[in-house]
Amino acid sequence: MIKAEKLVKQFDKFRALDEFNINIPQGCVYGLVGPNGAGKSTFLRHAAGVYKQDSGTIEVFGEKVFENPKIKNKIAYIPDDLFFFLQASILDMRNFYRNIYTNFSMERYEKLKDVFRLDEKAPIRKFSKGMQKQAAFWLALCMRPEIMLLDEPVDGLDPVMRRQIWSLILSDVSENGTTVLVSSHNLRELEDVCDHVGIMHKGKMLLERSLSDIQGNTVKLQIVPKDDVLPQNITILHESSTGRMKTLIVRGNPHDVSEAANAVDPVYYELIPLTLEEIFIYELGGVDYAVNEIIL
Repeated sequence: MIKAEKLVKQFDKFRALDEFNINIPQGCVYGLVGPNGAGKSTFLRHAAGVYKQDSGTIEVFGEKVFENPKIKNKIAYIPDDLFFFLQASILDMRNFYRNIYTNFSMERYEKLKDVFRLDEKAPIRKFSKGMQKQAAFWLALCMRPEIMLLDEPVDGLDPVMRRQIWSLILSDVSENGTTVLVSSHNLRELEDVCDHVGIMHKGKMLLERSLSDIQGNTVKLQIVPKDDVLPQNITILHESSTGRMKTLIVRGNPHDVSEAANAVDPVYYELIPLTLEEIFIYELGGVDYAVNEIIL
């Protein structure tokens, strides 16, 4: 669906994408996460056909996307920094989009009036940031896209509108097989909606797999060891102590970690599932990302 291999993009001396690889299957909700400057927004602009890579390849539906109107007709892109024509209203942008996107649905546009309840005739630039985001989603959803590219999509929206928008998007995923690529720092929210996750770092893909695989391969082990003997043959990403209790972040499946813990006959131990945010922190901690004294 969306595939990049050895993608490189450089701005002066800064390499935003450094032989970046990604493979996004059709019909999934793919969360792209990483620290500031990791290259998430840069990749989204490549996937939308806004940027042309310096080297490497990026394909959407098996075709190059840059300067390809046929492919761009299937994509809705909502950047973090929204752009609308000066003095344009929602009606103006609706008419503009209708002339570009062949699947634009007037029927859906009318139905979504009751969801967004914005003044169609007012200049969008006079709206608050949250209202501008709502306008962008109203128009994008009416395009009936096969791919949605979302950069910090619900930033600035109240909780009720966040839930409403995600409900509409996930409905399109379920009913129409829409593919969604979303970049966000709100990892708790991504955990609720994504089925695939990619973790970026310094323009490279650090980790890419299904969310269930990621969460099933990293666990938190709380253990009170006997005679200070810790489990052997496990990969410990982080270790901290509170009294006799040690908390270990361990890479491995829960069954193997449990067997390793049992083998040292501890006074007490418990396995606790990690959140996506915790996995993100500890995975990046292994590549020199500054994380100091994390309190668990």
